Amino acid sequence: MINRLLSFLDASPVNFLAVKNIADSLEAAGFRRLDARQPLGEVKAGDCLFATKNASSVYAFRIGRQPLSEAGFHMICAHSDSPTFRIKPNAEMLTEGGLVKLNTEVYGGPIMSTWFDRPLTLAGRVIVRGDDVMHPITMLMHVRRPLLQISNLAIHFNRQVNDGVKLSRQKDVLPLLGQVTSQLEEGNLLMNIIVEELNKQSPVKREDILDFDLYLADASPACTFGAHNEFISSGRLDDLSMCYAGLEALLAADTTDTTQVLAIFDNEETGSQTKQGAASPFLAYLLQRIALAQSHTEEAYYQAVERAFMISADNAHSWHPNYAEKYDPTNHPMLGGGPVIKFNAAQKYASDAASAAIFASLCEKAGVPCQRFVNHSDVAGGSTLGNILASSIPLQGVDMGNAILAMHSIRETGSVQDHLYTVKVFTEFYKQ
Repeated sequence: MINRLLSFLDASPVNFLAVKNIADSLEAAGFRRLDARQPLGEVKAGDCLFATKNASSVYAFRIGRQPLSEAGFHMICAHSDSPTFRIKPNAEMLTEGGLVKLNTEVYGGPIMSTWFDRPLTLAGRVIVRGDDVMHPITMLMHVRRPLLQISNLAIHFNRQVNDGVKLSRQKDVLPLLGQVTSQLEEGNLLMNIIVEELNKQSPVKREDILDFDLYLADASPACTFGAHNEFISSGRLDDLSMCYAGLEALLAADTTDTTQVLAIFDNEETGSQTKQGAASPFLAYLLQRIALAQSHTEEAYYQAVERAFMISADNAHSWHPNYAEKYDPTNHPMLGGGPVIKFNAAQKYASDAASAAIFASLCEKAGVPCQRFVNHSDVAGGSTLGNILASSIPLQGVDMGNAILAMHSIRETGSVQDHLYTVKVFTEFYKQ
């Protein structure tokens, strides 16, 4: 199972590829792709369906034996995006000696210093001219070799570097792409790479490339480490490890009375306020259509929501042995200690005593330990999917995740055992 997770992480350097890989797994398991532009049609017990939005979010359903209005739905949600750097338009910046760097824009909240002096690559989507102006073609791209690097300034020019450096998002984190060798390459280095990569899939002319959403990604593969290989080291554990745990549980589940839902949203790292984010009504529309197809009444959806339960799966902060003072004195989860229920008095998480009790009972039934996280009261915490989704679909739910170190670093650290625990409790949840 861990090798499958590592392979998924390596194949999913950006949101678009993560969703493609999830969609491919769903189709291979017999799930039918929906076109949201078309009528839903008949829906019956045991049907396995999924839809995507923007090619960066995906929503999968296994229809229960009982109508949504009578049994509700059990949903696991997570997010496909992670902090990174987006390549700006007109990105090439030619400098002395023919060196070319790329102009970038920060996406989300990365620990920027961790991106320095590492082999990086490019991944994302490229938009190509189609048969008509309203229907361009989307092609995914992943350069599977080290291609770029953001280099540090030598300590000889900055003797205070180990005392902490304030980094400029516009100046200091621009990656080196290459060195032009002829006038023909000036201003064309990046586009040449894009054309070369796309032509590995199908013939593409440079003049047919209209635009792109391309991002930096770590070129080093995910791995396990530790005296017993007990830890996972990878980029994007937050939150692709939760996406994959939800996928594994859904594929392992059978049809029950209750409809099972897996919702992988995009843009959580930038606030979720997009058509493919947790604040979008797209998921609610899909659920309404399913409920209406089953019961032929608009009331069915609202009844389903009142009977539903949501697990918002987004990773939590593990106790760090070098920074014990940063953590709450009585609620600091450990690596390998099991899934973490997250609480916040300011309602940044969906968890309350009732929903936490349900999740803890699921853990107990699955034979899995359970932990709790609350921020140190002097340290501001982040928010996540649960409360954002619940503001548009008033679901009972819990915010949880696996404990990790170095959240938002280019490489985060998690626990092998925690991933196994979470797949077990997610599978138990879908059985209910």
